[in-house]
Amino acid sequence: MKKKIMSVLVAAMMVAATAVPAFAADTVKIGVYEPASGDNGAGGKQETLGVQYANSVTPTVEIDGKEYDVELDIVDNESSNDKGPSAASKLVSDGVSVVLGSYGSSVAIYGSGVSIAASDIFKDGGVPALGISCTNPQITQGNTHYFRICFLDPFQGTVLANFAKDNFSAKKAYVLTKLGDDYSAGLGHYFSKAFEELGGECVEETFPDGNSDFASYITSAKNSGADVVFAPTSTEAAALIIEQAASQGLETPILASDTWDSNVILKAAKGKNLQIYVTTFYQEGGNEEFDKGIKEYINSDSTAKSNNGGDDTIAAMSAMGYDAYYVALEALKAAKSTDPAKVNEALWDVTYDGVCGHVEFDENGDAKRDTAFIKSLNAEKGSWDLVGEQGIDAKK
Repeated sequence: MKKKIMSVLVAAMMVAATAVPAFAADTVKIGVYEPASGDNGAGGKQETLGVQYANSVTPTVEIDGKEYDVELDIVDNESSNDKGPSAASKLVSDGVSVVLGSYGSSVAIYGSGVSIAASDIFKDGGVPALGISCTNPQITQGNTHYFRICFLDPFQGTVLANFAKDNFSAKKAYVLTKLGDDYSAGLGHYFSKAFEELGGECVEETFPDGNSDFASYITSAKNSGADVVFAPTSTEAAALIIEQAASQGLETPILASDTWDSNVILKAAKGKNLQIYVTTFYQEGGNEEFDKGIKEYINSDSTAKSNNGGDDTIAAMSAMGYDAYYVALEALKAAKSTDPAKVNEALWDVTYDGVCGHVEFDENGDAKRDTAFIKSLNAEKGSWDLVGEQGIDAKK
């Protein structure tokens, strides 16, 4: 009887084994190192959204003749210097082949915030990282594992200084940055340096971490006699600045960086009599197919819509996240392997034409970009209007 039962069990196991497909799909993991909470949570969610949409469009990749499912391994670095390293360590432990992120330089490097600590963890773990919108120069300096597809802060600061001079004949600028934030302080420095080289004068102030009252800073800006205000801050701080600027009737144009290109800012500024101009990577309408597809994706998924701020406005960060995903796929294909070391080596020679433009890397792993989009606030509609493209040397 025991033999009979054993025979039945063995037979059942053999049937079960043959019921499994002869080939289970191989999987390659792409890490997504982004803030979903903290100061940069809103932007991080939109950047991740672009990656997720790209993955929904192209969920597989062929590597050396074999089809792989692409699994996104998403972690929340919480916009935090303290939490970022553990999030980065999880990605390394999970065996990702490449990492995308982070939104904001502070989280991407950590001499600048959350990311240099993360950068060292990726380096020690032998995993390459591809920055999406982390613009601080320190991210790629002195290493061979961190790349990025965005422009850099020296470029962005110079573009905005030229814009202030070209469009407002500005002679004095009030520059407000966050104390201890390398992204904010660094971009403020590059703007001031370029503006002063153009013959302008800068009045500089800083606000501390955790500050929620910007009344005195707006008063200072008004009293300074500045022709423009430059405020490279997080979206969270930006919304507070907008509220106070409107309350005090600030008439001076506010210039801001890529972090302000968010529907969080549009909602805060809608109906307010303010002039706001931002540098950014993409303008809705730039690629009809992409725009149509990601709007459908956002509107078909309540979580995606919530992560996008509650509407289907296309953030430049989402477009950049979309491009970064495809750059990672190109690296995997070129490497002919999921081995992170081989992917790292392959990234140097990757070129890709994305919705935000052409991507290729220089000797530092930085994208070669020579123009930025400038958008202005349409307060009545709560939307952005494209002003044009601006380079370092002259208005385009």
